[in-house]
Amino acid sequence: MAVRVVRLGAPRATNEGTRIGTVRRPPRGVPKSEFARRDWYDVWFPMLAPSLETMKLGQQATTDAQWAAFIRKYRSEMARPECVHAIELLAALSRHADFSVGCYCEDEQRCHRSVLRELLRDKGATFA
Repeated sequence: MAVRVVRLGAPRATNEGTRIGTVRRPPRGVPKSEFARRDWYDVWFPMLAPSLETMKLGQQATTDAQWAAFIRKYRSEMARPECVHAIELLAALSRHADFSVGCYCEDEQRCHRSVLRELLRDKGATFA
C-alpha cells in the first residue's frame, strides 16, 4: 500500500488506485464526466493546491530564489490546520491503501507536488 505522486493526464500505473487532483482548477475543455476516464483524476481536492496568487508565483519562477519564495509561500498555506489534517490523513491512508496525488505540471521539480511529496513524507507516508 502506498501513495504515488503523479502528473495528472499521464497514463495510470498498475495498481495506482484512486487518483486525487490537488489542483486549483479542473482541466480545461474536458467534461467532468470524462476526468477519470481520461486519466486526469477521480477526486478533486483543491485544498492541497496552492492559492491562485501562490500558483502564479510558482509558474513565473525563473530563478532558484523565486522558486524558494514559492516553496515558502506554499508551505505556509499548507501549515493551516485543515491542510495539516488533510496531509496527515493522506499519509495515514498511504499505509493501508493505494492512491495517487497529482498536478498538471510537466516537471515535478518545479511543481507544488514536489513540496507536497515532502510534506507527506514528513508525516510518515509510504510511497510506491
